[in-house]
Amino acid sequence: MTANQPPPLIDYDLLEADPVLADAIAREGGKWGLDEIGAFARRVGSGEVFEWGEQANVNPPRLRTHNRFGDRIDQVEFHPAWHRLMKVSIAEGLHSLPFESSPGEGGRVVRDAKFSLMAQVEAGHGCPVSMTTAVNYSLQAAGFTSDWNEKIVSRAYDPRFVPVTEKEGILLGMGMTERQGGSDVRSNESTAAPDGHGYRLSGHKWFMSAPQCDGFLALAHAPDGLTCFLMPRFAPDGAVNPIRINRLKDKLGNRSNASSEVEFDEVWAERVGPEGEGVRTIIEMVNGTRLDCVVGSVGLMRQAVSQAAWHVAHRSAFGTKLIDKPLMQNVIADLEMEVEAATLAMVRLSGAFDRAPLDPEEEAFKRLATPTVKYWVTKRCSEVVREALECLGGNGYVEESNLPRLYRESPVNAIWEGSGNVIALDLLRAIAREPDTLEVFRREIALAEDDRLTRRITAVDILLADRPEANARRIAEGLAEALAGSLLVRHGDADVAELFLRSRVAERSGRLFGTLPGEADAIARVAQRAVPQLT
Repeated sequence: MTANQPPPLIDYDLLEADPVLADAIAREGGKWGLDEIGAFARRVGSGEVFEWGEQANVNPPRLRTHNRFGDRIDQVEFHPAWHRLMKVSIAEGLHSLPFESSPGEGGRVVRDAKFSLMAQVEAGHGCPVSMTTAVNYSLQAAGFTSDWNEKIVSRAYDPRFVPVTEKEGILLGMGMTERQGGSDVRSNESTAAPDGHGYRLSGHKWFMSAPQCDGFLALAHAPDGLTCFLMPRFAPDGAVNPIRINRLKDKLGNRSNASSEVEFDEVWAERVGPEGEGVRTIIEMVNGTRLDCVVGSVGLMRQAVSQAAWHVAHRSAFGTKLIDKPLMQNVIADLEMEVEAATLAMVRLSGAFDRAPLDPEEEAFKRLATPTVKYWVTKRCSEVVREALECLGGNGYVEESNLPRLYRESPVNAIWEGSGNVIALDLLRAIAREPDTLEVFRREIALAEDDRLTRRITAVDILLADRPEANARRIAEGLAEALAGSLLVRHGDADVAELFLRSRVAERSGRLFGTLPGEADAIARVAQRAVPQLT
């Protein structure tokens, strides 16, 4: 090893390196899955899988609109590393685990833990995995049954471009937004005309997620209003459905994944849910994807902080290890505290998703916690990754460190399935339409029995009473940090909880990382929690 350069952080157990994840999984109903999560954590923490992640991003997908004979084919080609990553994730049930067990048995909790671990290594291929999970929520809620159902939860990765009837397993994507409306999907212009055997859709989608998938949820205007449809790549007669991929998006990050603009003219599709209830039908998919935005962000944050802590624990400057210097301890402790809080919030929300079908109170908590946690965690992600990158100095700015890829990846989850204002306003709608959601949320926070959290919620009440729309972001932040503080007090490390309450809930002495108020010994202990322990 080169003098004073840290060894590579690879070939390690990603679950064991996380101070809070395993206990949170067990607490929220996933204890039965800890052994398989641990085995998965060791597999994806290997140097081989990290290398696959790198190769999938430096060799992004390519669109082939035509074959050599001039025939339109509209197919996307991926590097072999992408397919290896997909095979591992599908074999582990990252798309299907929530549906392999009954509600309340922890299937979503176990799945989200695995998804977050894989996001540490490569996040882009998680898009079609996430979409398949989320779309199935809408299909099940609508009572949709077909020969697709069994193949949606199959653990066989089958990337062939052939009809669903010939495949061992399938993947699903979605297309909601259009160029003229974006998040305002009620302004969509795509139309759907009944043809006696289904519908014929015509229009476009500005973002079609994972266009290589076997089918897509899409919104279009049917005779009775905006409706949700399942639009396959092949029509029932086996002919290729004329979904024209105009181009792949050239994105800031998420470069291993294909996002596209598409047009379609008389494309066959099958209705999912009643006509006119497209938004209500597809919202089940949206909520599932919003949870994945949280899960993926937590994975990015954890990997960035692990890399930063590993670096400063092995790098010396001015006579001592960087991890022994009080100011660096403050930075690393601040970052670690943020990741632990986000992790506890993520797993608590996963548990609510799992139990909501059986427990009305969990359903109410889930309704408000989903936009609250999505807003907060996904926005904090970029800040955490950027500060972690800086801990490596110039080494963090070069591609070989992996931090630049994590940083480019970090904004996507704050944008996907509703950017900041959309999410904050959805939170207000939840409170206005279902006031019990706020009461359940309050009871969750009150379990910590800390006056600082009570005062924070009182401040949120004042904002709710005074121009709530203008204050929507402050309300979201207040609720999120109160929830995180409560979870840390009840389930976290005592030093981490106290530092969080002082710096995020009460004093707010500094706005940037590395400004924690508190005892030096406590800060040093929290900083050490961030350093991966290799066995």
